[in-house]
Amino acid sequence: MKKFNLFKEIITANRQDVLNAINSKKTFGINIQGDVVYEPYAPKEILIFEGKYTPKQISALTPPQALKLDDFFGKNYQVVEDDERVLIKAFSNWQELIGLNTSRCSYDDTTADGVAEFSDKDLEEIGWQATEFNIKYRDLVEEIESKCDGYIFCIEQEEPQYQFSGLGFIADDKQAYQVMFAFAKAHVQKMIETHEDFKRELLTEDEEEAAKFFGL
Repeated sequence: MKKFNLFKEIITANRQDVLNAINSKKTFGINIQGDVVYEPYAPKEILIFEGKYTPKQISALTPPQALKLDDFFGKNYQVVEDDERVLIKAFSNWQELIGLNTSRCSYDDTTADGVAEFSDKDLEEIGWQATEFNIKYRDLVEEIESKCDGYIFCIEQEEPQYQFSGLGFIADDKQAYQVMFAFAKAHVQKMIETHEDFKRELLTEDEEEAAKFFGL
């Protein structure tokens, strides 16, 4: 998976597309590719901005060129108009962007507790069963991030102090399922074969059910 770090990224949007969206009176978003998109958003859409001008606000703009995009975006955005381009830095709006994107993410790694669940029910079933053998969600996430396609939408800074907070967007849940299942199955099998507390004859009912889930 690729990291999209808001501390480093400058999103480039087409100025006319943004103006058209504002004048459409519709709620619209700008995604990490700089595309203007409208509701309903794609299931894994990652937005760096969502906005809407009310009809009253639009009618107050005379002439239309009076619209200042930095005013429209607000104080948490750095916006530069460069001919037909709009250059946007959005890292100061991170907390609001978490709320804007959480409903579409595959997993949430923005809290102190770390990842607690997967939004896809089949991936969550693997996560739930894997915990019976001390496999943490963090272990599964690291496997996904190293082997699957998608984005880690994050705010990451090493200096002056390391910070990380992110949302995971898995491109292909079926690919992730295969990767997670294989990883968890190998771990469970090793635990049964080598760990004193997980000998087959000592497994609890829940552990036995988890082992069977992984075909063991």
